Order: sequence, then C-alpha cells, then structure tokens
Amino acid sequence: MDIELGIRNVARTVTFSTEQTADEVNAVIGKAVAEHQTIELTDDKGRRIIVPADALGYAIVGSETKHAVGFGAL
Repeated sequence: MDIELGIRNVARTVTFSTEQTADEVNAVIGKAVAEHQTIELTDDKGRRIIVPADALGYAIVGSETKHAVGFGAL
C-alpha cells in the first residue's frame, strides 16, 4: 500500500509503502485527526512515521497492488 502525506507549509510530501490495509490506514488517520493526536504509521521496512494530525494537509492512500516481476508484454 502506497501512502502520501502532505504536510502544511512543507513543500515535500512524506511518501512510503506499508503492509497495513487501506481501511487500517484510514482508521488511524481519521482517529488522529478527530482527536488532534499524532498519526502513527509503520512502513514496510519497520520504520515508524509520526506526523502531528493538525499539520496534515492531505493524505493519499493508494490501492493495494502487487508489483509484477520480470518483463511482460504490453
């Protein structure tokens, strides 16, 4: 799952991949924003991403796709 977080007043986005489902990510972000807490997610390498919910500008939660390996015909 690819995640992109836009932070207010910061030009660069926070982009990472996670093993969590879209529903799990949406629940974490929604709860943190509603309660004015921090958004805490873990990427697929085990690193923790912590963002203050009040600083969040937007979140893009990508689709769960499997990446193909090798060469394929178009």
